[in-house]
Amino acid sequence: MNEHLETLDPAPLWRHFRTLCNTPRPSGEEAALVATLEAWADAQGLAHDRDAFGNLRIKKPASPGSEKAPGVILQGHLDMVVQANAGTAHDFSHDPIRTYVEGGWLHADGTTLGADNGLGVAAALAVLEDKTLTHGPLEALFTLEEETSMGGALNLAEGWLEGERLINLDSEERGEVYIGCAGGSDVVVNAQLPTSEVKGDERSLRIALTGLKGGHSGMDIHQPLGNANRLLIRVLRTLEPLEARLGDYAGGTLRNAIPREAFATLVLPADTVEAAVAKVNQLEQTLKRELGSADNGLQLTAEPAHFDGEALTHDASAMWVATLHAAPCGVERMSADVPGVVDTSNNLGVLSLKAGRFHLCALVRSLHDSAVDAMVDRFQALFGLMGARAKAEHGYPGWVPNPNGELLAAFKAQHQALLGRDAGVKVIHAGLECGIIGSKYPHLDMISFGPSIRGAHSPDERVELASVTEFWHVLTALLAATALG
Repeated sequence: MNEHLETLDPAPLWRHFRTLCNTPRPSGEEAALVATLEAWADAQGLAHDRDAFGNLRIKKPASPGSEKAPGVILQGHLDMVVQANAGTAHDFSHDPIRTYVEGGWLHADGTTLGADNGLGVAAALAVLEDKTLTHGPLEALFTLEEETSMGGALNLAEGWLEGERLINLDSEERGEVYIGCAGGSDVVVNAQLPTSEVKGDERSLRIALTGLKGGHSGMDIHQPLGNANRLLIRVLRTLEPLEARLGDYAGGTLRNAIPREAFATLVLPADTVEAAVAKVNQLEQTLKRELGSADNGLQLTAEPAHFDGEALTHDASAMWVATLHAAPCGVERMSADVPGVVDTSNNLGVLSLKAGRFHLCALVRSLHDSAVDAMVDRFQALFGLMGARAKAEHGYPGWVPNPNGELLAAFKAQHQALLGRDAGVKVIHAGLECGIIGSKYPHLDMISFGPSIRGAHSPDERVELASVTEFWHVLTALLAATALG
């Protein structure tokens, strides 16, 4: 599978990416890939070990003459976001990712591609394999469960890594280098809400909102994209005067992906069904006009459905919809210090209701840990009004920028020498593992860079082939420069 990848440049990197595409690696299911990489390291004669959580380290001695150079850690995460288009049959636990090239970009066939962070991992493996490169002592650190919880970084062993500099290979914009990132926290709400039987004069409608582009809840949160949960809650709010009450709801699958689809079953008086369908059709056109060309695939439908079970009571349904309608979603504040960068945001990522059991998982991000705490408190206050408890989980610190680092200076010099243009020095709103790793290894001099990836965390994910070649040349030149002092 994916033989065509080995025809791309640079061949060693793409050969390793093929292995990643052919080896299923959802978060929490990286064991098969870890075993594959350990066997590969053994075949290469490279030492490897794991910490207690299972994070993998592969070590490579310095090239001759560079033994006294500062040790460098190449870091990436092994897992990938698993998202598929409606109608695409794909078992991410067993099926390989099917890829194709179109217009200078590599795509996946109806699923996420896993370029995030597969290309960074593949680049590190190619460096470990290449015996012609000049470099100091190397460690490749491959973490687990980054996409779901940052679990690998949060549980990274202290006192384990030996290097003095760390290159994170998990950025997604050609020509840019990142020196800081947002911290964040999941906000999780669970509650049991009161229900009552469906009455004989009530009928059921299935409301489906589909066709949105989705995206990365950090990288793309400032884009004019629709959030399926936000929009469908608005639809439900509009239907409340028709005495509709909620039977069930399912929207979004990952807290760090902007939801592309959401579905709800309503029960309502039979004599209001026709008006409800008409209102939904009207809202579809309204939402399409608002989203415009930025997210032009929206479809909103209402169809008769069979519903077994009890629906929320009128009061509980109204309270549920009102609370979610008022919940923070999207960009809260732009940075006052870093132009064009989001300071604080929230993504209403995963939302469900079944048999009265309500679940929400949102992801709050901010450049300031205090702002994360404040947003979590807002959720706790808001959902407390409906008698539900919101709690923070999987919190992680931000990465404080160091514009005077030696590794950054070396990167900028090599980028200019190779490409004839200055690199943009950026702070990213997405959560990189650098902040967490830096809290455990505060001495590390760190940067992050990578090739151009678009649509990460969605089936539109794609990577620009030319940027991968550029990424490889800059990486190997940077390693040589740090080895030579």
